[in-house]
Amino acid sequence: MSRILLFTGKGGTGKTTVSAATAVCAAKLGYKTLAISTDSAHSLGDSLEHELGPEPALVSKNLWAQESNILYNLEKHWGTIKKWLAALMAWRGLDEIVAEEVAVLPGMEELANLLWVYYYEQEQTYDVVVVDCAPTAESLRLLTLPEVAGWWFKKLLPVGRKLMPIATPIVNRVTDMPLPDKEILDSVEELFYRLEGLRALLSDPKKTSIRLLLNPEKMVIKEAQRTYAYLNLYGYPTDAVVCNRIIPARADGAYFEKWKKAQAEYLRDIEERFSPLPVMRVPLLDTEAVGLKRLAEVGEYLYGSSDPTQVFFEGQPISIEHNDGLYTLTMKLPFVSKGDVFLLRSGDELIITIGNQRRSIILPQVLLERQVKEAKFDAGELKVIFEED
Repeated sequence: MSRILLFTGKGGTGKTTVSAATAVCAAKLGYKTLAISTDSAHSLGDSLEHELGPEPALVSKNLWAQESNILYNLEKHWGTIKKWLAALMAWRGLDEIVAEEVAVLPGMEELANLLWVYYYEQEQTYDVVVVDCAPTAESLRLLTLPEVAGWWFKKLLPVGRKLMPIATPIVNRVTDMPLPDKEILDSVEELFYRLEGLRALLSDPKKTSIRLLLNPEKMVIKEAQRTYAYLNLYGYPTDAVVCNRIIPARADGAYFEKWKKAQAEYLRDIEERFSPLPVMRVPLLDTEAVGLKRLAEVGEYLYGSSDPTQVFFEGQPISIEHNDGLYTLTMKLPFVSKGDVFLLRSGDELIITIGNQRRSIILPQVLLERQVKEAKFDAGELKVIFEED
């Protein structure tokens, strides 16, 4: 069974370096490993010091790498649908070149990139696939499309198949508007089921782990929390947080002392906010981490003697469910009694105090406009129920 490791976080936190380092470590342990970048601003090839293209290239023993090409991917995964959309827009009067560009719907690029992961899992091509994701988890949120569109696809698509042969000759008498034919409907259906399979694959904690990248900086921590909230909302398994670019203790001087003091406070904050997820630490290096040797050193800081493909945390400490118009946020708090828990809502944060420890949870957009209806603690779980909008 293959393992899929996705690294995501704010741009500039070092996702590419950490992704590449993880892939190098996995390959050294004998796993047939692929490092793939789904970020349109590619730097994976630079990190590995190897020229990469839209198909996997052998970098070293057991290690392949690939940089997704948008046009290549769209043609591979969306080609038939895109051509029909372009023809439809050209029929509406758009210039053909402009129609080709506009036919790329929002999110198509990210999804087309991620579909490679599903393809490799189906083919069982690699033991480990390490994904350097786009700067945010937006592409992962797009994978809820099968859930949202499921009814339409399953109910209306069969009806469309039956009606289209009847409707096409009639419509063609009054207009030359291009209508979707059987090939296009087949492509739409196939794409839907691929996305559904990808969604199931990336939410399977036995196969997939998402690791959050951040730096010890206030704005970056906040962004990582928001990403983590969305990952929990959509049921994606996060098993670790990677804190990158920590100033090492050996850095001397008053200038570095101020930075080290600030970072120490942020590190404590990160431990509290993301507990019980393990926090891996990578120091600020004295030279650029490029090439297999330097990446292997980063891997040592990350994993030590541990297997980078293992699951570092199982379960979801925070989950969000929607039932009967109400949203319920559940947090597991084992070994805590009811009288020790204090709850406070402050803007987009839910602050939970347990004794002298505090947890701050960034709420996803869907909960921001909803008021807390009630909170209850039972059997080691805190449940916060939000009112209907």
